[in-house]
Amino acid sequence: MKKHYTFIALLLISFAALSQIDRSKKPEPAPAKEIKIGEYEKFELKNGLKVIVVENNKIPRVAFSLILDRDPLLEKEKVGYLSMVGQLMRSGTTSRTKAQLDEEVDFIGANLSASSTSVFGSSLTKHQDKLLDLMTDVLYNPSFPEEELEKIKKQTISGIKSSEENPNAISSNVRSKLLYGSDHPYGEIQLEEHVANITMQDIRDYYNTYFRPNIAYLAIVGDITAKDAKKIAKSRFGSWERGEVPTINYDQPTAPEGNKVAVVNRSNSVQTVLNINYPIDLKPGSPEFIKARVMNQVLGGSSASRLFMNIREDKGFTYGAYSSISSDELVGNFNASASVRTDVTDSSVVEFLYEMTKIRNEDVGDDELQKAKNVIIGSFGRSLERPQTIASFAVNQERYDLDENYYNNYVKNVQGVSKKDVKEMANRYIKPENSFIVTVGKSSEMADKMGKFGELKHYDIYGNEVDPALAKLPEGLTVESVFNKYKEAVGGEEAISKFENATLNMSAEMMGQQIAMTLIMAKGRKSKMTLAMGPMVAMSAISNGTDASTAQMGNKVPLKDEQKEELAFANGLFTEFELSASGASTRLAGVEQIGGKDAYGVDVTLSKGSAYTLYFDAESGLKVRFSKVIETPQGSFTQTVDYLDYKEVDGLMIFHKLIQKVGPQNIEANVSEVLINQELPADTFKVE
Repeated sequence: MKKHYTFIALLLISFAALSQIDRSKKPEPAPAKEIKIGEYEKFELKNGLKVIVVENNKIPRVAFSLILDRDPLLEKEKVGYLSMVGQLMRSGTTSRTKAQLDEEVDFIGANLSASSTSVFGSSLTKHQDKLLDLMTDVLYNPSFPEEELEKIKKQTISGIKSSEENPNAISSNVRSKLLYGSDHPYGEIQLEEHVANITMQDIRDYYNTYFRPNIAYLAIVGDITAKDAKKIAKSRFGSWERGEVPTINYDQPTAPEGNKVAVVNRSNSVQTVLNINYPIDLKPGSPEFIKARVMNQVLGGSSASRLFMNIREDKGFTYGAYSSISSDELVGNFNASASVRTDVTDSSVVEFLYEMTKIRNEDVGDDELQKAKNVIIGSFGRSLERPQTIASFAVNQERYDLDENYYNNYVKNVQGVSKKDVKEMANRYIKPENSFIVTVGKSSEMADKMGKFGELKHYDIYGNEVDPALAKLPEGLTVESVFNKYKEAVGGEEAISKFENATLNMSAEMMGQQIAMTLIMAKGRKSKMTLAMGPMVAMSAISNGTDASTAQMGNKVPLKDEQKEELAFANGLFTEFELSASGASTRLAGVEQIGGKDAYGVDVTLSKGSAYTLYFDAESGLKVRFSKVIETPQGSFTQTVDYLDYKEVDGLMIFHKLIQKVGPQNIEANVSEVLINQELPADTFKVE
């Protein structure tokens, strides 16, 4: 009973205290707390290696981060080789194969990675000697196995092909070239021919030139004393030989004189990837960086910022609109971006430029400013939960010659940003009249409206200027003439009339799993596709020409009538010649670059409403792509199937490679066998 009364007494006291609060006034923000990032020790070895030690005894782990401080490099005709250096260093040493390295790292529960400018390792403290054995073996003795280079090159080419259909990757290509130019390391774009030029000697030459201690920092973080760290640094890294490392200077990119509009055509897009950007001179650790970051947070740093609230919440043009401002030793940049509906591309640009102008001309509100600061401070606080952050801060402090209290005073400096500071930073770094406005989308529906924002030019997916007239459909071209050329390309009327069925056996790899695929196609829009992983059929799709069914892992997936009709046409062979009789409508969609060649697009709308686009190579006449826009609650994305490597089989030209792209995933299927006009079981196309 006594406890009960005590509880009530405390409650009444609390209520009385609360009743004294004047709720008509908002509480003042608490003074900024001083953040103690943590002390660190630093010393330099005779070979020039700069060592930073951060003790953290909360958990029995230790991490070693080796970072090279070199100038960015032009890769020229071998763009991409730098990204391969770390993978190849980690692919084996003179004493260990890649498999052995992986096994030994896994055995002690460690992490070990490398890049062209770093080697990183972490483990429990009790395993640090073993970790250092492995880490220094990778650092000093990489074997650079030739077969691994070929694997990496193959993966790289696959990634390049995938990016050719990714509107965000295309936008990145164009922006890089416009902002920095081809003669700047930030403006280089990797092409397939660059990958073919890369040799193992390029990797070895880079390693021998740049992996030198006199341009390196070694950060040791974790459950280790400074005394032990010094012994380790001397014994493990003291004999590493210093060397002459070249330095390089580049011209400073600048914002354009007046806005420049860049349009990249993707005729099958239903939305435009929009970026407004330009280079800026903002160095890491600059006294202005914190102020500029607060300013950008107000403008477009989060879903509570002005761009998001205007362009998504108020106008409903997009799922999200943001901006960023970045610092860099060479050149930083500002970027504002969104993926918007094609029909509101120009309206979206108006709103972006409006908000960019507004933040230059008007003071921000008190609440708006404080919320922006709170987001930045919260993010900074969460970053301190990782001991590795402390090491990164320590290296930055030394690398960029920052004030010794730069990070200790970070929160205080964020809180100290004033409305005047925000306006000053906006006028210095926000340039609504000196921007590159880059749009990637259906140019026929938005390009004519974009010229009002500045000088307009058209570009291909790699940032090369193109003549839009060359991408126009030839005068007199019709859907019928495209289909007739396709008919002749695959074998002609007589060969097609003899076609009864075709069976294609294929193999593919998805997420490390080998997949066996079989596609059977017959007259009358009949088809059957199965995907198997070993003995298990993972997916199947069957059409008898009028009805259809699909199943995943043995479970039937219901289809709508329009999906059944689409399956009959999309999975069949030579079904293009049956579209007219089926009640489908077709129209020319424009010219698209596919695999570096022009292709004519034909929009197809089936009788039950399903729509997709077919592309036919302008020169050969062969079908090279099926493309369909998929609508989801998260937005729209494009699904494509590319048909490649056509070969003649029994008088018919049949594709021998399929590349299917759904979202970010690519599946490449290679045809191992084609059988024409085989006798098929009567129930082959039976729909359950």
